Order: sequence, then C-alpha cells, then structure tokens
Amino acid sequence: MHEALAIGRDAAPALAAAACRELGYVEFLGGRYERALSWLAQAEPLAAEDPAELARIATVQGSIFSDTAHYPLALQRLQLAADQARDAGDRKQAIYAESMLGRALVLCGEFETATPLLDHAIDESRRLWTAFLPWPLSFRAEIDLARGHVDVASERFEHAFALGCELGDPCWEGIAGRGRGRVAMCHGDVQRAVEILQDTLSRSGRLPDAYLWGRAYVLETLCQLAVSRRLAPAAQWIEDLMEMATRSGMREFVVRACAYRASLGNAEHAAAARVLAQAIDNPVLHALAVGQDRP
Repeated sequence: MHEALAIGRDAAPALAAAACRELGYVEFLGGRYERALSWLAQAEPLAAEDPAELARIATVQGSIFSDTAHYPLALQRLQLAADQARDAGDRKQAIYAESMLGRALVLCGEFETATPLLDHAIDESRRLWTAFLPWPLSFRAEIDLARGHVDVASERFEHAFALGCELGDPCWEGIAGRGRGRVAMCHGDVQRAVEILQDTLSRSGRLPDAYLWGRAYVLETLCQLAVSRRLAPAAQWIEDLMEMATRSGMREFVVRACAYRASLGNAEHAAAARVLAQAIDNPVLHALAVGQDRP
C-alpha cells in the first residue's frame, strides 16, 4: 500500500490524496486519531490544487479535533472546511462540515450559534442528501432537549432513528437512539431509558468499522443515568468508558468518567476531573468537573 501511494504521489497526486484521506477517515472512525492525522497530513499537500478535496481533508481533521476535545481547533478547521466546500460547489461536503461544526458547538453549549447551522444542514439534507439527515437532526434535537422542548426533541429523534434503521447505519441508529434514551430519562422512565441505551450501545458497535466516538457518546449517557440513579452496573459502565476514552484519546470522556467515579464517592477522581478539565476549552465540561467540589 505504501509503495503504491509513493508511485501515485508522482503519477496521480489527486488520487493519492483521496486515498490517504480515505485511509485517515477509516482510522478516525476507529478512534485511532494519531494515525488518522498522519494520513491526512500526507493527503493535504497532494490536494493543494483541489479545493473540494481540501474541504474533505479539513472536515475529517476538524472532526478528529472535536472527538478529542480540542474544540477551538475543531471549530476553526470545520469552518474552513465548510467555506472551502461551498467555494468548490460541493454542497454535500458543506452539509457534512456544517453538521460537524454544529456538533462541536452543541457539545460546548453554544446553542444559539449551533441552531442556524444545524437548521440549514437539515434543510439541505432533505433536499440533497436524505441519507445524512439523522446526524444534524439528532444534534438539533439535543438543543430542543436543552431548552426543555422534550416533545419536539422526541419527534426529531424518532424520525432520525427510523431513518437510520431504514438505512441500516449503526452510527445514525446510535446517535438517534442515544437521544431516545435521553427523552426517556426526561420522562423519569429509568427502566425504559436503560433498555434503549443498552440496545443503542449494541447497535452502534455491531460493525467492526463503526464510529467509536458515537459508541462512547452513548456509553457516557448510560453512565450518567446509572450514577444519578445509583444503578448496580454503574461502576462497570464507567470503567468501560474510561478504558475506551483513554485508549483512543477522547479527552472529554476521560474527564466525564473521572467525574462519575467521583460521584460514586472517590475524592481522588474528583480532583483528577478538575485538573484534566482545565486543559479543555469547554464550559459545559468545566461545570461538570467543578461540581465535584460540592457535597
């Protein structure tokens, strides 16, 4: 593979750039972020004359920075990707980049900025790319939940989940299924929430190339529920989240796992959550970590 790419760099740099980017994308999905960034670093100079390919590369880079909680870098790179995609006339790539940008903003609690981005991505997806719709629709529903619009959020999550199931996409089923579990949590139906989230966890990891961050996102919600309700499997679920996050470098989930351990009575992990959160530019995460100071 490396020999073929070396030949391609001279004979067909555009094709070599796309190959490197695709290899990086596969590593990104699996949570092997350093390897992914290495492939993308090789792709970038090869795509210097192709704005559309540069947009694809920047989208994956920005998504990696978001997964690993380097949010300022993620926002910068994803905005660049969206601009490049629009300039190149690649509307589907612009949808992808805007949706990933919206996700990063939602994770940081920047709902006012995220809302128009996600609304636009939803409208564009309905016109051009129905198969991608569950992703921006699910993050738009998270904003509804944060604003207390549970019924509206539920409708969006159910639509996204149904479409994800129709497409047979474990990532879409995972992101929408997590939302369905959160709706059940809002209704106080703990048993139903656990059932949905465990089913979603299985769905999101059923294929070997499934998106690892999406699976961790579901597991983190299951940990949150288990800690808040003092469910028996809480410690094991937190351990699973910590292992997944530390192995891959998903820094925010490491902090959250520490915070959940602290909620079960371990003061040492409360201190670790506070220290680790200081290195991450996310006020939502800081609030969670600082909350470990409280009795």
